[in-house]
Amino acid sequence: MSITGKELAKILNISEAAISMALNNKPGVSTKTRKKILAVAKEHNYDFSNKTSFVDAKKAKGTVHFVIFKKNGAIITDNSFFSLITEGINYGCEKFNYYLNVTYFYSSQDIEQQLETLVRQGCKGIILLGTEIKKEDYIPFSKLSIPIVLVDSYFTDIIVDSISINNTRGAYLATNHLIQSNGLHPGYLRSLYSTQNFYERKLGFYKALNASGFSTSNTITHKLTPSFEGAYADMLRLIRKGEPVAHSYFADNDLIAAGALKAFKESNYRIPEDISIIGFDDIPLCSYIEPNLSSVNVPKKYIGITAMKRLVDLMSSEYNLPLRIEVETEIITRDSVLYRSY
Repeated sequence: MSITGKELAKILNISEAAISMALNNKPGVSTKTRKKILAVAKEHNYDFSNKTSFVDAKKAKGTVHFVIFKKNGAIITDNSFFSLITEGINYGCEKFNYYLNVTYFYSSQDIEQQLETLVRQGCKGIILLGTEIKKEDYIPFSKLSIPIVLVDSYFTDIIVDSISINNTRGAYLATNHLIQSNGLHPGYLRSLYSTQNFYERKLGFYKALNASGFSTSNTITHKLTPSFEGAYADMLRLIRKGEPVAHSYFADNDLIAAGALKAFKESNYRIPEDISIIGFDDIPLCSYIEPNLSSVNVPKKYIGITAMKRLVDLMSSEYNLPLRIEVETEIITRDSVLYRSY
């Protein structure tokens, strides 16, 4: 007798949303979790000819699309940050009885044509991942008559419902955490790619320096690729060139922090005894690397759920004032920051 997706979720103690995404070969779960789900599904004779969805077909109200907009490569869609946002959206879809499709839009393609296809297919609403999107990229979306919720970005001069992160405050808290730990001037592991999120984190970093009386012009800054392997290679090259190294660093994201951490360790620096590091996003990698990485926690799944709730409001009511929702962050302390008395 074959097992159902719902029974599989109970056996593995994994959310039904994650089970659905793994069995339907959709983005939203890590490679490790996907392999685990598929292995147990095969072990219990799951019928892979069936599409697993926890949405009641009789009650389904339609399909929404999570559109991932890609432009300069800053988005790494297989990392857990975006996987957890997707899982949150999927959870919301199942709660409110909507089907979810994850769609990739590329700036090099005809965006208007892609949007026409979605509308023609009966799309009821769009959650748009705007990490890389610029104002001019959003213009085709603004012409649509269907509801849109922008995630991980916002515009100051375009009216659109949005869910974003308080990046500036998060970076400020992280930088201040480093300063309080040892009283020294922290360095900055800065992304080579420019996004609104990284710009706001830079503001928070320098705001914390100013508040503590440190000169921003004397800050040791390394510009690194915002991926684990890219940051590792960039940092290793800078160390071998003899670039000065700070006693501590705030990194624009965890992948940059983890890549730099690996390069420092290979260059015989001790973490955190010689160099303290704190990242941003609090992805699962933080707990896997040695030493465990301190980070700024972003409630990723909550962002996805909140975006779906807002989209449901827009789809179900004729009158809604646009909202900009900013989600707060918190510091998660682990072993990559050393506290010294001074």
